[in-house]
Order: sequence, then structure tokens, then C-alpha cells
Amino acid sequence: MADLRFWFDPVCPFAWMTSKWVRQVSAQREYDVEWRFISLRLLNAHVDYATHFPPEYEAGHTAGLRLLRVAAHVRDDHGNEGVARFYEACGRRVFERGPEGDRAERGTTEFVAPVLADAGLPADLADALEDGGRDAQIQAETDEALGLAGKDVGTPILHFRPPEGVAFFGPVISRLPAEDEAVALWDHVVGLASFPGFAELKRSLRERPQLPAFGVQPGEVGQQEDWHGGSRRQKR
Repeated sequence: MADLRFWFDPVCPFAWMTSKWVRQVSAQREYDVEWRFISLRLLNAHVDYATHFPPEYEAGHTAGLRLLRVAAHVRDDHGNEGVARFYEACGRRVFERGPEGDRAERGTTEFVAPVLADAGLPADLADALEDGGRDAQIQAETDEALGLAGKDVGTPILHFRPPEGVAFFGPVISRLPAEDEAVALWDHVVGLASFPGFAELKRSLRERPQLPAFGVQPGEVGQQEDWHGGSRRQKR
């Protein structure tokens, strides 16, 4: 049984930051992490993107869904460890290579082919980008996450000590802790999560994450923005 279940959408920068932190903790504590899928595109299926989100969001979220289709096929053939490699390679290509480009491009074969190569996975898995038959599975895992954490959430969602433990949206971080700080910070989070009556600790003001895709380098402090509703959504 996994120590932690981690629901991610590969295009969410804050899920990526938290996943890097979780990998730090996993390496130091031999933490067993199960990687699961949550689609921001499916989560917002009822929302009119044109009136609720910045212009680039729909293309970005759609690309995330397409990448999760590939991740679902990766899991079939290469298990949880294959998903971990795919997500890590994908996150590096999306967020660690410099300023953001065309978000729709992330859902293309041209984008995913080098991701698969970096993850040591077969190139033909790129065909899964078009496999809409996987959307029901991704929707089911999205619904599973919402069933654990509630509906007014975003990504990531973490389930501590499943199946009995509690699940929360977050923790959301903009800066990656130093290696010698990662476990101590994590222990504080687990301490809160372990208290049965704990429900929420939240602020919608966030620094832009320390990622090259956002033009924020390590050691710099990103501009503060209001991510109400877990995104830069224009209205509820």
C-alpha cells in the first residue's frame, strides 16, 4: 500500500512544484507514492472558458487531458513507476526549459515524443494522445479525488496514508525547499493532516512559482497573484 496518493494534471505548475517536493521526501524517507490522474479540463467541463478564464487556459487544460491519456497507457504497460518517469519528464519539458510557449503544443506528438524518450518509454505511446476512450477512466479518477477532498479544489490533491487517511487539495508551494528542509516541512504538513478535525488552511494570494516557465529563477521571488478558485480564474 502506498504511503501517499498524488493526483496530478501534467500542465499544473503548482502540482509540479509539489511533486518535486514529494520526490525529495520520498528519496529521504523511502516514501512510496502512487501517481493518479485528475484532469483540469474535465474538472471545468461545465465552465465557459471564454468568460471565466484567461485566453490560454482552455488550450492548456485540453493539452493536459491529452497527456493524461498517454499516462493512462503508460500505467497499463509500465505500472506506477512508468507513470512517475513520464510525469517527471513531462514536467521538466513543460516548466523547466524556459518561458512558456504555445500551451496547445503540449498536446501534440511533437511535444510528447521527446518526453517519452527522456522517460525511457516506447515512442508509439504518443498515439494515445488521440484516445478519447481513456477519458472515462480519467474522469473516474478525477471524481475519486473530488470524492475525497470536495468539489471546490484544484491540483494537486494528496491522500495521506490511504485508504484510511485524509485527503486535501495541496499543499501548494511556490518555492522548492532545500534538501535539508524538505522533510521537516513535510512533517508539519503530515502533522496537520493527521488531526481528524483539520479541514483547511488557505490563502488565494500566491507567488508565481520559481520555475523557468514563469520567468522566475531559483532565489528570486515571483510576483504575487490572486489564484481564487485554485486558478487565475476571472470569476467564480
